[in-house]
Amino acid sequence: MIVDAHNDLLMELVHRRAEERPFERHWLPLLDRGGVGVQVCPIYTVGEEVPLREGIRAATAFHRALAEHPDRLVQVRTAADLDDERLRLMLSLEGVEVLGSDADLIEHFWQLGVRMVGLTWNARNPFADGLGAEDDRGLTPLGEELVDRLVELGAMIDLSHASTRTYADVLEHAPAHATILVSHAGCSGVHDHPRNLSDEQLQALAERGGVLGIMCLPITVGSESLERVVDHVDYAVELLGIEHVGLGADFIRQVNRATGGEPIVGGLLPPGMASDAAIEGLEGPDGYPNLVDALRRRGYDGERLDAILGGNLLRLFRQGLPQP
Repeated sequence: MIVDAHNDLLMELVHRRAEERPFERHWLPLLDRGGVGVQVCPIYTVGEEVPLREGIRAATAFHRALAEHPDRLVQVRTAADLDDERLRLMLSLEGVEVLGSDADLIEHFWQLGVRMVGLTWNARNPFADGLGAEDDRGLTPLGEELVDRLVELGAMIDLSHASTRTYADVLEHAPAHATILVSHAGCSGVHDHPRNLSDEQLQALAERGGVLGIMCLPITVGSESLERVVDHVDYAVELLGIEHVGLGADFIRQVNRATGGEPIVGGLLPPGMASDAAIEGLEGPDGYPNLVDALRRRGYDGERLDAILGGNLLRLFRQGLPQP
């Protein structure tokens, strides 16, 4: 079973909100063919004129999918929900622009079912700096307050897109019992790009018991080669131990094309790279069997293969999610 820590499919569902049963038509068959059992669905509102409105639209699209397919889907709110045999969907925040500068609003998104929170995308916001901030100030006092609120609620903290200083500040500020992960990134030791993590950052994540979700896009992988994705897996396993490596593919091609194919402003794409660039054979979740085959060719099988495909993230989620 695949556990995927990051898929921006809610952006497409919001775009197609006037259509009938858009999740069933455009995503459910792909997730089924890929063997996905748990899918994290982020709310992303960076660049929106009214982020709170767009965040509510994304949450509404998420709950609409659940309501239209109660026989196929279940929301992950507690650790017990992970034992359900239906496709398990978890709501997250990719950047906290939806909060404006009001940390209290996180309570409302918690009630909607958000269980994982990334403080930033690439931009700066009132809480923290992302990778695109020119003068890295890290976590602000308001950000420290938000981290405290997240820990109190029991939300998992996602350090994807965090600036170098924000990454370090969160690890220093959050108590030892906080559940921390990087839902989608790669290894700078394989491909040097701002979205990838240094060896020191990766080791700090592992020391906190975290898991790295390997991102499956050319921007972080360094090419469109499926074998290069496995290079990142190999590197992370060798550096951290296999128990700290999972998947967070961030499939964007279908979302990008469905929503108009506009360039991703501030996305840190290398010159000449298309905004819908994808890994050959792994353009969407239906390509996961190809990744499984590639991992097996590198010698991953049995419990080691299962750990990467989903076991490590399941363990982390069981630890971090509220108990029923």
